[in-house]
This record gives sequence, structure tokens and C-alpha cells, in this order.
Amino acid sequence: MPNAVNLPVPALTTSSDALAEACARLATHDFVTIDTEFMRETTYYPKLCLIQMASSEEIVLVDPQAEGIDLTPFFALMADEKVTKVFHAARQDLEIIWQKGRVIPAPLFDSQVAAMVCGFGEQVSYESLASSLAGAKIDKSSRFTDWSRRPLTEAQLAYAAADVTHLRIVYRKLIARMEKNDRFAWVADEMAILTNPKTYEMDPDEAWQRVKARIRKPVERAILIELAAWREREAQSRDVPRGRILKDDGLAEIAVAQPKSAEDLGRLRSIPNGFERSRAGVEILEAVARGRARDPATIPAFVEERSGGNGALTQLLKVLLQSVAERNQVAPRLIASSEDIDRLAGNPEAGSPLRSGWRHEIYGALALKLIAGEVTLGLEKGRVVAVPRTHGNHEGE
Repeated sequence: MPNAVNLPVPALTTSSDALAEACARLATHDFVTIDTEFMRETTYYPKLCLIQMASSEEIVLVDPQAEGIDLTPFFALMADEKVTKVFHAARQDLEIIWQKGRVIPAPLFDSQVAAMVCGFGEQVSYESLASSLAGAKIDKSSRFTDWSRRPLTEAQLAYAAADVTHLRIVYRKLIARMEKNDRFAWVADEMAILTNPKTYEMDPDEAWQRVKARIRKPVERAILIELAAWREREAQSRDVPRGRILKDDGLAEIAVAQPKSAEDLGRLRSIPNGFERSRAGVEILEAVARGRARDPATIPAFVEERSGGNGALTQLLKVLLQSVAERNQVAPRLIASSEDIDRLAGNPEAGSPLRSGWRHEIYGALALKLIAGEVTLGLEKGRVVAVPRTHGNHEGE
């Protein structure tokens, strides 16, 4: 059987018939490696520019911009449950596939997530995995080229093909490691998130959580929530980046200033000259008014506020997390996120992923004992470890 890594780079697939034939061939394999190239610098939604797929027998490069091409066979392959779809850092690829075809690839394997339970650290790059597991050196010179411009160069096509050919070897070696360590369940939660369509549907009412501003007063936060929702809907409807509508610091400035009139709005530094008299200016003032009128009881808190401000405990829990992660050779973020730890520190009795399953077994149980004062942190051969606490350890005794 030919080695896909050594196969020649094919010409672009530009017709619906050729794509259908290629997808039919790929559907006969147990797994297919997939990647996409896209552009989104000037749009809200990503613009799909290239689709790369590989099996053990061939490489397929698809031009989604080709005139008249029907991507239905590709989306059907993505939905074929007999074929595992292998990606690296799949989230943005899945977002595009969901938006274009309303299908989430399944079964799904994300090599970056799998690498996190195989001792490769957090957010390991494809280049690093390809080097470590496939002995490959990736030429990254085409990484940031304009994938929407035609014709694509030979260097671009070679780079695109490499993104899926070496991934085939990476996939097999990661599978072998996960089988040896019995860690498939450790990535199940991440896969569930990646295969949930809600992951890729941006709810405007939740957009405020992405704004890089920490506003403390409840009324200001209520206004920020309304402003962020307005901006999100505006960006979606116009298909432009959020920052093209209004930048984060502009939202924060308006939320703090609470303008009541066009004149008030026009005095703010972040507002372009004349913007206050536009339709957008009117809608911003309406959003401010809605925020001011909101019931304080309905205004959500930031995560760090929900933690009760127990910063020292949060830091101890993070040290324990790092210790557990090193001992088990798993990326800390896969065990617990910063939000998980903040919530645990603020309310240990509340529901949490850390209170059940493998996360509880290797970390959550110890974390709860640390909170209860049943264990403390110490050093053993230069490594942080959890040590059972005796009565004599208590302060003042």
C-alpha cells in the first residue's frame, strides 16, 4: 500500500463530479485526515478557501471557490459514521463545516486534544507533533499567505497537502498511546464540546463574556451586555469583524459613561465624528437605556466574582493542578480550566466537572481535601505533592 506522505501533490479538485468520486473513494477507508484553509480578517464568518483530505492511498485538495462546485459530497463524507474524521486543532475547521453544511464531522478525532493526554502539553502545534511522531519537517513559509487568491502556488499546495499527510501517522501513533494508557475517556468531554453545534453558534446575549473589559458596577455591566449583544448582531448581519463595528474599549467607555443623548455619545473619544447621529448611534443609545433599566438581580457576575474573591485558595488549587498534571503527564487545561477552579474555590459544594469521573479521581478529590484542610502541599524530591495534614500542622498549635 502506498505511503500517503510520499504521494505526489495532486491538482485541485474543481468540479462537482470529481469531488463526488473522490469522496466515494475516501469513504471506503476507516479514517480520513482533514484540514481547511480559510480567511476571516475582513469578515465575521470565515471564508472557506481550500479543503485538504488524505487517506492511505491518496491526497485530495478541493477548491471550494471553483465556479459551480457542489460541496454536498464532502458534507456527506463528514456525516458518514463509518469513517473517523481526523483533524488537528479542529475547532475552527468544524465551525466552517457547520456554517457551510450544517453538519458536524463524526466520529471525530482531534490530534491536539489527544496529544494533551499523551504528555505533549497544552495546545501543541501540528508542526511539533509531525516532527515528534512522524519525523517530518513542515515548511511553514506558506502559512500566512492569501488562500483566497487564485491561482494557488505549488508551494501553497505542497504546504496544504503536508497538513493532512503527516497527520495520518500522528493519528495512528496517538491512538496506540491512548490504547496503552487507557485514556480515551479522558478526551471524551472535549470531543463532546467539539461535536456540539452550540459550540459554533454565537449567542449575542453571551457576547459580553468575550469583551476584554472588566467592569465592576452592575449597571455598567448591564449596559455592556446590551452593547455587546447589539454589536454581535450588527457584525453578523453585515458579515464584518466585531472590531469594524466598535472596538472593545469603545464598548467599555460607553458602558461607564452611560450617555443619554446623541450629544453625550458624541463627546466620547472612541466614537468617530458624526457616528452619534447615525442609525448605529441611535441603537447604541437604546442599548444603554435597556441596560440602565435592567433588574440588578438579572445581571450576571464575572467568573472571578463568583469565586468569592478567594485568590489565595485559587492559587493553591492551581499549584495542586500543575502537580497532578505533571504526575499524570496530561495538560492541566484538560483536567480543569481557570473557570472550573474559580468556581470550586467559590463554592466547593456546587456541581462541577471536578466532582465526578476521571477528573475527580486524579484531581477533584484532592482539591476538595485541600479546601477542607485535610491535605496540605509539600515538597518531595523537588516536586509538589499533597500531604495528609495532621492536627499539629494547624496555625497556632
